[in-house]
Amino acid sequence: MCDTLVALGNTTATGATLFAKNSDRERNEAQVVERIPAARHVAGEPLSLTYIAVPQVERTRACLLSRPFWMWGAEMGANDQGVVIGNEAVHSIVPAQRRRALTGMDMVRLGLERADTAAQAVEVIIALLERHGQGGDCGHLVRFYYHNSFLIADPAEAYVLETVGRWWALERVAGVRSISNALSIGENPDAVSPALAAHARAEGWTESDGGFDFAGRLIDRQRDRVSRGTERCARAAGLLAAFAGALTVRDMMGILRDHGAAGAEPAWAPTDVQGRTICMHAGPGDRRSQTTGALVSDLTPGAALHWITGTAAPCLSLFRPVLLDVGLPDHGPPPTDRFDDRTLWWRHERLHRAVLEDYASRAATVAAERDRLEAGFAERVGAALRSDPGPAALLEAIRTCWREAAAAEARWLTTIVATPRATSKSAYARSWRRLNQAAGLRPPI
Repeated sequence: MCDTLVALGNTTATGATLFAKNSDRERNEAQVVERIPAARHVAGEPLSLTYIAVPQVERTRACLLSRPFWMWGAEMGANDQGVVIGNEAVHSIVPAQRRRALTGMDMVRLGLERADTAAQAVEVIIALLERHGQGGDCGHLVRFYYHNSFLIADPAEAYVLETVGRWWALERVAGVRSISNALSIGENPDAVSPALAAHARAEGWTESDGGFDFAGRLIDRQRDRVSRGTERCARAAGLLAAFAGALTVRDMMGILRDHGAAGAEPAWAPTDVQGRTICMHAGPGDRRSQTTGALVSDLTPGAALHWITGTAAPCLSLFRPVLLDVGLPDHGPPPTDRFDDRTLWWRHERLHRAVLEDYASRAATVAAERDRLEAGFAERVGAALRSDPGPAALLEAIRTCWREAAAAEARWLTTIVATPRATSKSAYARSWRRLNQAAGLRPPI
């Protein structure tokens, strides 16, 4: 379960396109944050993806990726041309293919590596999809098969691309747009795949002008009631609309931290959630996923600045700045699904899971300083960009932010574990203890 949103320049405070995504995966499914350098290749040689191989291209772009540790592809990312992409699992009355093929995450990374614009990334993904198809198990500990939708943007424009098997529909974004775990392109898409158009005509779905309701015909409404994808998409759209005309990076971060209307209450806690929220917290039963990584991108032309948590639970995380052209600060080895205190993702999980033991009181330890630190990061990096001191100085400014973030999270954990809490016997607490044991993570208290 994920949520992705975009605001074009005509809706933002600075005139720059803003992009944001929460990636929701299983609880121990750590995400790797990495920078892939631009490279030259032998065109046509096999490129091994998560499950299959496709022909390589001659040139690939430098990319910033956030990807599940066991996959080749990425949940979200950006390239050195200012193209950003995020994907969503979507469900249709047409069953998802179980046979291994492209995954949605593969298509995200391939689009970023091979495209110079959002429009070109759309073309790359469509061509690969129609040639190779999509399919295979995309779950970590639980089998999970689905189709994919994509939000693809650059500094000038954005597109929603939704797929069912090898069929696709395309919508060009006009102002703000959100997608979630539900097909959302309705009547009269800007384009559809020829095979889908032919199928729609044969089934009598089309109107006199040839148009048809893509989501209305193909969405799996039963799965949507479980994932609350349509509901969460509407929630994000409403939050975007409330700020439209003056949207900022801070606003996008705030939306990724949203717990719904009830989440504004001081006593709110993840144990109270019955459905799904944009900032997702896992629990017992079928709520096995949580937000395991988050990204916000400010696509100011020539100076794209990305903000990435590299950690789960954006409400309890700091967004760290990244300038793709100058590099990515060292943050430990790539994480796996086993606890490793050397890694950023798992160090933060000790904090995250300690807060969950008494969220309503412990989250307050994080929130105020979190916002102050992020404002300071923005000032520091903004000043460095304005002075144009060169790549080395810019990277050092970024590293300073990451060091301050690490120190703050360590300090928060120390404060929280100094306030013991009685062990809970609830189903919620038991579900977390099982996952902690599977990861080899000892309780912080």
